[in-house]
Amino acid sequence: MKYIDAYLNYLKVVKKDSNYTIISYKNDLLELYDFTTDLLGMTIQIVQDYLEYLYSKGLSRNSISRKLSAIRNFYQYLQNEDIIQVNYFKEISNPKKKMGLPKYAKDNDLEKLFFSFNKEEPLGQRNSCILEMLYATGIRVSELVNIKINDINFYDRTVKILGKGRKERVVFFGSYCEDALHLYLYDGREKLQKKKNDFLFLNKNGEKISDRYIRVIINEAVRKCEIDYHISPHTLRHTFATDMLNAGADLMTVKELLGHSSINTTGIYTHVSNEQIKKVYNFAHPRARERSKF
Repeated sequence: MKYIDAYLNYLKVVKKDSNYTIISYKNDLLELYDFTTDLLGMTIQIVQDYLEYLYSKGLSRNSISRKLSAIRNFYQYLQNEDIIQVNYFKEISNPKKKMGLPKYAKDNDLEKLFFSFNKEEPLGQRNSCILEMLYATGIRVSELVNIKINDINFYDRTVKILGKGRKERVVFFGSYCEDALHLYLYDGREKLQKKKNDFLFLNKNGEKISDRYIRVIINEAVRKCEIDYHISPHTLRHTFATDMLNAGADLMTVKELLGHSSINTTGIYTHVSNEQIKKVYNFAHPRARERSKF
């Protein structure tokens, strides 16, 4: 947050931008911060995931272009101040054509991913547990890597999450995730741990795993399963929310589980859900089906 505040002050004092411009920039940057709390840990994959997120909101090309320009200028400021080395937002162009809603992970593809890891090995147990927890809880990858063992309550099947703005919330997991957690905790993690470490997910050196490496793990699993579309941690978060809504969960409940500060942010997940509702309606309603030509 301090980098956003510094940049906004730069716009006001140095650039002499209007209050309207500064407020607009602030809103765009806070939305990015809500997507990924690690503003300095940007990668080209996260940039692409964020672009997919913007498209999923159904924004116009002009709105997306404006948001990207604001963020691109922010990272150029950070680069000029030697705070970062690369401005990844310079590597993508503003949209030239309208794109459809982002694809969420299909059920059969999720099953392929869940069964793609060798659960006889520590890393396979860890990777399977990572995937199960991302889908079971809908948490951000930046929240996942900061989970500590003491945050897990097996009796209630809950996990305490420290989210954006250090705001705590509780998320839930089911029996599949519970099984994956037990296997990893009492076998794989014991073999990965080199010294005392409270974090749940460890890398091969026994240290806290990074969110970037989790993206690598998922990308490799997707390639192994020969899935022909991109699946990221945010895709699993999107799938979690979509499946919850399709199963009848109310928007406020999903909002709390996702840790959104505004119901408007949660509203993006209704787009795919509504598409499914439309398909069911067109299939089921007698006077909505396509009429026979004969």
